[in-house]
Amino acid sequence: MKLYGLKNCDSCKKALSQLSAAGHSVSFFDIRTDPLDQPQIADLLTRHGDQLLLNRKSTTWRNLAEPDRLLSPETLLVLHPTLIKRPVIFHCGSSYVGWGQDVQTACGIR
Repeated sequence: MKLYGLKNCDSCKKALSQLSAAGHSVSFFDIRTDPLDQPQIADLLTRHGDQLLLNRKSTTWRNLAEPDRLLSPETLLVLHPTLIKRPVIFHCGSSYVGWGQDVQTACGIR
């Protein structure tokens, strides 16, 4: 299982802790230092859509200049990896975004 997030993100910390406690072997990747690559981002956008994947409530989004906000979601996420909603979890050929109850259930937590 791979978890992409930020080391200081509370949702990422909680997900990592709960997944480990449930017996999953989790590899953590900080998206600031080890970002998702363009093919991974394209795949996530195809699977989940930009409405879920692109975090428009983040500080990074609020600090973007208006012309930058008009870039394609794929370009934005490649240029600004912290715009990705976190955590992103890859497990057994599936991917999950966020740490909501649906993701926790799919990962065997609830």
